[in-house]
Amino acid sequence: MKTKTLISIVGPTAIGKTAMGVLLAKHFNTEVISADSRQVYKELAIGTAKPTLEEMQGIKHHFIDSHGITNHFSAGDFEKQGLTLLDQLFLNHDVVIMVGGSGLFVKALTTGFDEMPEVNDPLRLELNAQFEREGLQPLLIQLEKLDPEYFQFVDKHNAQRVIRALEICISSGRTYTSFRADKVNPRSFQTISIGLNTSRELLYEKINLRMDLMLEAGLVQEATSMMHYRNEYALQTVGYTEVFNFIDGKYDFEEMVNQLKQNSRRYAKRQLTWFTKDKSTSWFQPGDFENIILHINTILK
Repeated sequence: MKTKTLISIVGPTAIGKTAMGVLLAKHFNTEVISADSRQVYKELAIGTAKPTLEEMQGIKHHFIDSHGITNHFSAGDFEKQGLTLLDQLFLNHDVVIMVGGSGLFVKALTTGFDEMPEVNDPLRLELNAQFEREGLQPLLIQLEKLDPEYFQFVDKHNAQRVIRALEICISSGRTYTSFRADKVNPRSFQTISIGLNTSRELLYEKINLRMDLMLEAGLVQEATSMMHYRNEYALQTVGYTEVFNFIDGKYDFEEMVNQLKQNSRRYAKRQLTWFTKDKSTSWFQPGDFENIILHINTILK
């Protein structure tokens, strides 16, 4: 009988995962692990929707501001470091909360992955050189042919993820998806997965409002200060690529705002596609704290 529990809060961007994580952490007198692939980077704040000290309300959050932007932090790294951290946290807590919208990070900690094959440097260099010459579109076409399933929900603005998937497909002769599917590594704790979602109309309103607030908070200025690092993995994603295109003169301000909102809504749809595949997840409205607690307590008892 597993006596320790990880409560995993998942869902689309802007749905309210951080606020629910804080409420649950207060209720169980415990700490929060952030499963967000970009909030780990200390140089980024606005474009990652990193929770403020006020929003964290004194609750200890791990894997926020924990790494430098030039040090790529992968899902595999998160699995290793996260499991070590959980061992430490479970010494003093029966329950730990995990909050995040990065599906790979959530899977890394809860079930793990098959071992990915080694990729030779010439292949990686060749794919990166192709990206520099031709842009991302030819690589996306290739990925769609080699792994149509992963193509459906990969962030199509994230060059590093597209290239990583192609590396695995080409070097192994298998789909990238096959290395991530149906693999469940034994864990010493049980996981209770809570999904937050609402109507599409309300979710899109929340996303649009978040983009407006990010711009008011200085997203363009933050991205401008990161121009020197724009090719780093952490910045190859929605929220920064659109602003870089504005800075480069490819978009005017109005088009940049439209692209930010549209691409963020598309990202939310991909997140939901990922998380709804896990049939063990129970879904609730973002403010339904009472029923979420009832559900968790039923399982714990």
